[in-house]
Amino acid sequence: MSFTPGRPLPGSFIFGCPRYIEPMKTLRWLLLAPLLLAAGCGDNSNKPATPGGTNATAADGSPLNAPADYLRGLASGKQSAVKTVDTTSLDKAIQLFNVDRGRNPKDLDELAQQKYIPKIPDAPYGMKLVYDADAGTVKVVPQ
Repeated sequence: MSFTPGRPLPGSFIFGCPRYIEPMKTLRWLLLAPLLLAAGCGDNSNKPATPGGTNATAADGSPLNAPADYLRGLASGKQSAVKTVDTTSLDKAIQLFNVDRGRNPKDLDELAQQKYIPKIPDAPYGMKLVYDADAGTVKVVPQ
């Protein structure tokens, strides 16, 4: 038996006929589609909700608790904002002091005495300001 270019090999007639190939492709997709649907339709509703993220509270999510949850969120957001603003203004004052004097202030009172800040800001309730003179940083930490 000899091979002639341009002619199919014996036994390969199925691969050269579109009427055999198209039904095979269709059959492949018909078999694959139910498998993909079954894999994507898993039931995850039995998993308990895990609290976390920025809006997590200890409440059960009841509409009756919504006003209390809202006010609690406002209070914690305000406290966080106060911490950020206070340390930012103090950090800027420390940087200015360092540029003018070539050193960090010994304590926060020196910033107020030299008029870099009008007064030392009050820490939020239950917190205190901790100043590191070597690094020139201020942190708000729990008391």
